[in-house]
Amino acid sequence: MSLKELNDVSYFKLNNEINRPVDGQIPLHKDKEALKAFFEENVEPNTMTFPSVEEKINYLIAQDYLEEAFIQKYSMAFISSLFDYLKAQKFTFKSFMAAYKFYSQYALKNNEGTLYLESFEDRVAFNALYFADGDEKLAMKLADEMIHQRYQPATPSFLNAGRKRRGELVSCFLLQVTDDMNSIGRSINSALQLSRIGGGVGISLSNLREAGAPIKGYEGAASGVVPVMKLFEDSFSYSNQLGQRQGAGVVYLDVFHPDIEMFLSTKKENADEKIRVKTLSLGLTIPDKFYELARNNEEMYLFSPYSVEREYGVPFSYIDITQKYDELVANPNIRKTKILARDLENEISKLQQESGYPYIINIDEANRQNPIDGKIIMSNLCSEILQVQTPSVINDRQEYEVLGTDISCNLGSTNIPNLMSSPDFGESVRAMTRALTYITDSSDIDVVPSIQNGNSLNHTIGLGAMGLHTFFAKNQMSYGSPESIEFTDVYFSLLNYWTLVESNQIAKERKVSFNNFENSAYADGTYFDRYINQPVVPHSEKIKDIFNGIFIPAAEDWSALRDNIQADGLYHQNRLAVAPNGSISYINDTSASIHPITRLIEERQEKKIGKIYYPAPNLSNETLPYYTSAYDMDMRQVIDVYAAAQKHVDQGMSLTLFMRSEIPEGLYEWKTETSKQTTRDLTILRHYAFNQGIKSIYYVRTFTEDEEEIGSNQCESCVI
Repeated sequence: MSLKELNDVSYFKLNNEINRPVDGQIPLHKDKEALKAFFEENVEPNTMTFPSVEEKINYLIAQDYLEEAFIQKYSMAFISSLFDYLKAQKFTFKSFMAAYKFYSQYALKNNEGTLYLESFEDRVAFNALYFADGDEKLAMKLADEMIHQRYQPATPSFLNAGRKRRGELVSCFLLQVTDDMNSIGRSINSALQLSRIGGGVGISLSNLREAGAPIKGYEGAASGVVPVMKLFEDSFSYSNQLGQRQGAGVVYLDVFHPDIEMFLSTKKENADEKIRVKTLSLGLTIPDKFYELARNNEEMYLFSPYSVEREYGVPFSYIDITQKYDELVANPNIRKTKILARDLENEISKLQQESGYPYIINIDEANRQNPIDGKIIMSNLCSEILQVQTPSVINDRQEYEVLGTDISCNLGSTNIPNLMSSPDFGESVRAMTRALTYITDSSDIDVVPSIQNGNSLNHTIGLGAMGLHTFFAKNQMSYGSPESIEFTDVYFSLLNYWTLVESNQIAKERKVSFNNFENSAYADGTYFDRYINQPVVPHSEKIKDIFNGIFIPAAEDWSALRDNIQADGLYHQNRLAVAPNGSISYINDTSASIHPITRLIEERQEKKIGKIYYPAPNLSNETLPYYTSAYDMDMRQVIDVYAAAQKHVDQGMSLTLFMRSEIPEGLYEWKTETSKQTTRDLTILRHYAFNQGIKSIYYVRTFTEDEEEIGSNQCESCVI
């Protein structure tokens, strides 16, 4: 019975029995039975076997399943020894969902889709060999990290590494549009190409002149940002990898742009079809000044990008609105309109209730924490990529007169519970940094020169984390408790330290630093002041015990690292970013990203299959009290945990707010008149996040009384 004819199987039924309590207990053993049945009924009878590793690899190359070039960088004796090592680790999936997700979405199948051609160990081996680029020691180290699930490459990387017929290894892209037809046209072409390649695309429209702005002296001629949004939406719908996936994009607009109200209206349920965008995501870049005006219940001015650029000679995104607000208001050459800040704030909250959008980028906070010379103006489809950009100038022949820098995202994730058990935390992180470096070095998106230019100059990567709630539960810590925040603080300071160490080592080996390193806070040493003056170390006995045996850098270690970086530079402009997690977290048998779980038994609708149930990782009588659902949690606790990590993450984090339409009694002290979620609740939480130094907020997900989720994650690109 081939994979195309699997009908009479027992594993779905066994898995579904998890959701039926027996004597008040969750029958977790049913998931183990489902896992066993899945291998017996599905995997084992439908996996092609080979007498030896060499014969397997030769077959996969001959049949155009596997690239030959990366295999030829190693001897077959070494490759066989690596496969033998992986087999000796006796890897097993811990849940039915983990195995099902791997074999349905990641395992290589034959052209007919009737047989599996690789196991988890095989996929790990090909990833390790591919990313090590001929370095046997690194290949063995990466294999060790991945088979013990301490490191997980992003979905595009893990899925495609080594395959002959594959998509790109990168996760997503960021483009900015400047205020001219050439840039709009070129950006639409770029979006088509990037969506074809695979991966979500973020686009900044803040520089575009508003509706009614003049065009070559004609008053009231411009159509504004909404028609351009519709063009991008149609582009993503068309360029969908032959129907295999929906093209995905997000458009960002500055909250002081005159089209802001119409921009938000495009996502309203009752929006006119002429302006409504159905599949495009929305994001706002919000300067500090907006929070001040809203807090003081003042009017706010919206400024014409067209007149701002004419007056200052730079695109609108590169103006510091907070700093120049009063100057812009007083300048008669700047076209402007007035609205009430709180009215706009209320519209933002209403839309977040209705759809989960818009994403929020606290743009001044992102730039305040940014150690790189230049300006961050936008983010990506999952709101965790925050890097400086420079605009391009395109002539009438659609050629680049000035080639700016746009962004591609190369992502991977640490598995917190497993990395904390690593024989050498630092060496693990350094190996992960090397793997991600190979992806950025080998990426060559020549169809979009601004993306190619940004990648070749800046060598950016984004190492993140998953499994934080699982780690808390295993160690009997409540999410958001002081000790959980302390752990998060120390853990992410270690990720920061070791990625800096390895980036410095690579720069020293290659005698290359990222572009404009000399004007960064790394080069002048100021970045390290806070670590030297107040090193991050465990204080409570519990966290001291957890980190026992793991090297914690002291002031002199940070000082030595500063000196090394000032002497030899850094290879990567950016190193850390915490993405959301999708199927990859299931395969890792851990909680997604660093946010709390949503249910003890998660229910997943799997296309033609039906419902699959996934118990919280390591769920037991001991961990049960520490697995509070995000929907039953004060979101300020989640924000506090993210804020502890954000101090050390040079980019951003996909922070999701989880709300109930009926808020549990006593959760928020201001809920005295109604238990229903209101716009005020979301406004208070956004301001709290801003005051805690949070750079970005991803979705607002609302769990309704009829158990529907509004604003659930639609992005499969960077959900590593």
